[in-house]
Amino acid sequence: MERQIVYESRSLYRDDFRVTGFAFGQGEPAMCIVGSMRGNEYQQLYICSQLVRRLGELEAQGRLVPDRQILVIPCVNPYSMNLQKRFWCIDNTDINRMFPGYALGETTQRVAAGVFDQIQRYQYGVQFSSFYMPGAFVPHVRIMKTGYEDREMAVRFGLPYVVLHAPRPFDTTTLNYNWQIWDTKAFTLYTASNSRVDRPSAHQAVEAVLGFMADQDLLRYHRHGSFYLSRVVESEDMIALRADRAGFFESFVVPGQEVEAGEDLARILDPYLGTEQSRVTAPAAGTVAFVRDEAMTYESTTVVKLIPSDD
Repeated sequence: MERQIVYESRSLYRDDFRVTGFAFGQGEPAMCIVGSMRGNEYQQLYICSQLVRRLGELEAQGRLVPDRQILVIPCVNPYSMNLQKRFWCIDNTDINRMFPGYALGETTQRVAAGVFDQIQRYQYGVQFSSFYMPGAFVPHVRIMKTGYEDREMAVRFGLPYVVLHAPRPFDTTTLNYNWQIWDTKAFTLYTASNSRVDRPSAHQAVEAVLGFMADQDLLRYHRHGSFYLSRVVESEDMIALRADRAGFFESFVVPGQEVEAGEDLARILDPYLGTEQSRVTAPAAGTVAFVRDEAMTYESTTVVKLIPSDD
């Protein structure tokens, strides 16, 4: 294992800004794994730390395939993580909306450009990310529909679902999208938590990545744990259920749970009176894909997403 600085910039008032990577093996740039880009993505950082640990052990055992290099970047935004702030701590911009970056632009554009310059040459790219809304997902692989996506390869992670997402204009500045445009087979993995560490789903994600690497002949490894025959889902086919009132949000379900039509999924309480204002009910049978995990919700905010049954 070689610890290296992927990107660095000077700071006037505190320690220099550094993006640190851990390289395993030597030779052709085979696979790059990127963790937290936002300051509250602790689960994503934790998963990458476990991958660094496991790959170090496997490298010491001689189980990496020769002439292939694997790079893990656990965190792209250590400043914001130190301050527990989701976006860039100075101007509140999102690094994952700045790719492929601009070396002469604003700070987050420069960070994105510097990092992307180092990772765009890899054959496979995996990013651990969080959704733009606070909440927990059923573990899945998400890929942008750019015309270069490889859904058959995404199934090889062995997670319950592969979600195909038609990019909106602001999605064209994400790492996943730009990796694909620059000929990297890119996949974004979501697990059951973001700002809190969920060890079972983190372990599932580690095994999914190691199993994928073994499947692509980058690693001699036998996959542990459950391996799913992933169901491929279009993101627009998910049913988004919105709150019809603002207030305290109490969920009755968790991601991955099967529900029936008419089943109560959550309720909303009046923040002053404590009385129930409304309930969120499943309009059809399906699997809970996403649940909001904040204490409060606003009116018309998506609080639950369902994957309809394929019966």
